[in-house]
Amino acid sequence: SVLSRYENQITILSDYLEEFPETDEPVWILGRQHHLNTDKSKLLLDISARLWFTYRRKFSPIGGTGPSSDTGWGCMLRCGQMMLAQALICRHLGRDWQWEEHKKQPEEYHRILRCFLDRKDCCYSIHQMAQMGVGEGKSIGEWFGPNTVAQVLKKLALFDEWNSLAVYVSMDNTVVIEDIKKMCWAPGQSSSVAHSSGHVHRGALGQNRNPAGLCPGWRPLLLIIPLRLGINHINPVYIDAFKECFKMPQSLGALGGKPNNAYYFIGFLGNELIYLDPHTTQSFVDSEENGTVDDKSFHCQQAPHRMKIMNLDPSVALGFFCKEECDFDNWCSLVQKEILKQQSLRMFELVQKHPPHWPPFIPPTKPEVTTTGAELIESTDKLFELEEEFEILSV
Repeated sequence: SVLSRYENQITILSDYLEEFPETDEPVWILGRQHHLNTDKSKLLLDISARLWFTYRRKFSPIGGTGPSSDTGWGCMLRCGQMMLAQALICRHLGRDWQWEEHKKQPEEYHRILRCFLDRKDCCYSIHQMAQMGVGEGKSIGEWFGPNTVAQVLKKLALFDEWNSLAVYVSMDNTVVIEDIKKMCWAPGQSSSVAHSSGHVHRGALGQNRNPAGLCPGWRPLLLIIPLRLGINHINPVYIDAFKECFKMPQSLGALGGKPNNAYYFIGFLGNELIYLDPHTTQSFVDSEENGTVDDKSFHCQQAPHRMKIMNLDPSVALGFFCKEECDFDNWCSLVQKEILKQQSLRMFELVQKHPPHWPPFIPPTKPEVTTTGAELIESTDKLFELEEEFEILSV
């Protein structure tokens, strides 16, 4: 029966494959190479495994009185969710994990999905992202750019102890190796939790390991590089380097699109980018009583959209995920070899030491609040409730 469902899914996906041209050129999807002539179905299965976040309607009003749909303004937030979700899939399930409709998935998968449900108590919900954006100068309902979404994800990740990601957002087109290693080797929230609760395991070499199988020292890295690849249009000199980023095994794709029209770019074919489009409005989905999520609407089962690279708005943000330190070291080597080599106009800089003219680098830490990240938005409401109770008791 499993084989039958798999074959049926292949048939469904194959109905959309005619949209891809007949070509010998490889298709690159988030660090994986596919050939249309030999493994079209694998290509579509790879794409459909990515979590697809779109506009939603009929969720609880943001902030209690705000919008109950993000149609028309939330597309970049949804793209940011997709990039982060891909990092979490690589973190817990691995890059080669595949999704099949009706197939039972591991608990980690449903837990990842629950992080993004449209509820104020989910750590990466549209509610949390929109309200965190207020601190970045964006009103609720206002369109975000790639850099703003990156800054919001960086802040929200501080409250996410389960995933314990170190989120580094580069500034001035410069990635500083020293700063990233300082941040990733800083004691993580989940490491201290693992130690205190006695859930540390011994690895094969005698190293302490937490339940996720990682050495407690290194926190998995989500690296986001906001870039401006031109003035009004993308400069053709950057195209080859931009495409190389999708070939890297650490690739999480790119955030970008057109003015006020965001897409999540996951790969390329020739001089066309392949992307997932958030501009579809679906109804709000909540988790079931057993914690699982009806996930069919979170996977795009059609051939993805494509656009010519030269039509891309020059404002983009690249994403990369490095689960272990060796992944980051490998990424640095690839950047030196493929991005910075013989490049007269570099897409971004990779430097070893913190620039002396910059302010000192201090790894971000979780603000001192008594709530978890998922409850952060509710903290003010609870404060008012306590004040009211105090007044009643005083009377």
